[in-house]
Amino acid sequence: ECMKGQWDTGRFAEVGDLNHVGDRLEAAEVVRRMLEDLLAHPDEWENAPLDRFLDALAASLESIPGVYCHRGEQFPDEPTWKIFAEALVMASGYE
Repeated sequence: ECMKGQWDTGRFAEVGDLNHVGDRLEAAEVVRRMLEDLLAHPDEWENAPLDRFLDALAASLESIPGVYCHRGEQFPDEPTWKIFAEALVMASGYE
């Protein structure tokens, strides 16, 4: 079932385009950009405390197929580094 919006969100980490994420090093770069964004804007993230971030990450991993559906894309059968990066960024702002 498709979600109503792209994500139910607060403010996401601003890390740029995730379409390029194809390997572990590119995923690591996304994590580094997330940290830079968090340090620059600590009061703007919806889920800055670790406990809230991890809870939101679990919810993001559960609901990310709906994000793909909403975008009109097929959710891949196999996990990808792009999906991993999307879930991480999604968790930063998931409500």
